[in-house]
Amino acid sequence: MNRRALILLVVLIATIGTQQFCVAKKKSSPITIGCIVSGTGDVDATFKNLHEMGFTSCQIGFPSNYTQETIDRLNAAREKYGIKITTVITIPGRCVWNFTEGPSTIGLVPAEGREQKVEAYRKCIDFCQKAQIPAMHSHFGFIPEDPAAEQYKSFISVMKGLAGYAKERGVDIYFETGQETPTALLRAIKDIGTGNLFINCDTANLLLYGKANPTDAIRQFGHLVRDMHAKDGTYPSADDPYHLGKEKPIPEGDVDFPAIIKLLKQQGYTGAITIEYEMSDRTSDYMVKTRKYLQKLIDKQ
Repeated sequence: MNRRALILLVVLIATIGTQQFCVAKKKSSPITIGCIVSGTGDVDATFKNLHEMGFTSCQIGFPSNYTQETIDRLNAAREKYGIKITTVITIPGRCVWNFTEGPSTIGLVPAEGREQKVEAYRKCIDFCQKAQIPAMHSHFGFIPEDPAAEQYKSFISVMKGLAGYAKERGVDIYFETGQETPTALLRAIKDIGTGNLFINCDTANLLLYGKANPTDAIRQFGHLVRDMHAKDGTYPSADDPYHLGKEKPIPEGDVDFPAIIKLLKQQGYTGAITIEYEMSDRTSDYMVKTRKYLQKLIDKQ
């Protein structure tokens, strides 16, 4: 072998070695993909199903049943199947998911039933602390745009007390998006000011409630997003301003998931992307297909 051929061979071997080293060193994204599950029923079977579908995280819904037995079952299941629980979802009280009754029934913005709802939230926070789940999240209501409104001031005062209670126990609270504009939500978090309030960004809700384009919302409050609902949908119909827009299967609605996930990654997002699908045709096949779709977007450089 002549000198020129030997040099080319050495360069080729070095190049291949470098490429293999880079592939070996490539780190997987810290972003997990999960879905919403119920905390009632057979938790072991639920987490086994999550594992078999390829999910590594979940949000779990509990109406009550905050017992040590429940914690023991959760701990056993999440350790057995390697599933991370990112939040506990609770939405106490009567809730009507439309524009006519929603503002007077959902969350802590309406004064009626506040005391009972706060008590329910506190029980959930206590459960999160004991179960070592980092956050509770909920719909807290149609936050008023006017910061001088008495309803806004009253809401901020109540939330300060609840957020302070959670902070003392090492628990964060996530606002689920949708019923307020991004600016109103940012203002409320700033005015409450306890430092343990963050955002569960429901991408479809921002459209369904007609409050914002979710891509623009991520640009505005992405630094506060700790969990994200992967859900698709459309704006409310021009012919029916009394009801929410329509949910759609991912990616058949108006949510730009490639742009949103790109933005989140640019902002250093390390939370979960949690699939929420409330339509009647939900199947395991849909959940797996959607997980793979989202994973491709996460893995895209």
